[in-house]
Amino acid sequence: MSGLAMYGIMVMIVGLVFWRRTRAMVRPIRGSGIKILLPILYLLPAISVFSKIQLPLKFWEIGFASLIGVLLSVPLVLTTNYEIRQDGQIYSKKNKTFFIALMAVLVIRIAARQYFSGMDPASLMMLFFTVAFSYVVPWRIVSFVKFRKVKQSQSLCKDLLPIKA
Repeated sequence: MSGLAMYGIMVMIVGLVFWRRTRAMVRPIRGSGIKILLPILYLLPAISVFSKIQLPLKFWEIGFASLIGVLLSVPLVLTTNYEIRQDGQIYSKKNKTFFIALMAVLVIRIAARQYFSGMDPASLMMLFFTVAFSYVVPWRIVSFVKFRKVKQSQSLCKDLLPIKA
């Protein structure tokens, strides 16, 4: 796959993420919030694919990629929050800094891909998958925990409201 096609796919994915996030800000989150954790499940099949491929990567390289991913998750974790609005439903908080953080992650990934362009493509793919997995997992888990706290406060508020006859 050519570099231009790869960037086109990346732009489409980022566009879909932006579209979903802007939709999430105007639509309530229903249910228990398990859907917040779904992207982690979507990444799991790739782990089995990479585990079957023999790659010339050292343990410290994968560890460093994981550390980079965790560091990239910090701005996403800090900018993802939830709120209860006047209709009593839970929504994602409107936050422009989230989009800036997401764009920064994208720019860092593109710059790193250019920097490591001389590497074996399979190894490079594995390292970038490790980075992506390492920022998606903490971000989504912390987002789920934040959602559950808001959900608990929502149910607590409903319990404290006086019953009108």
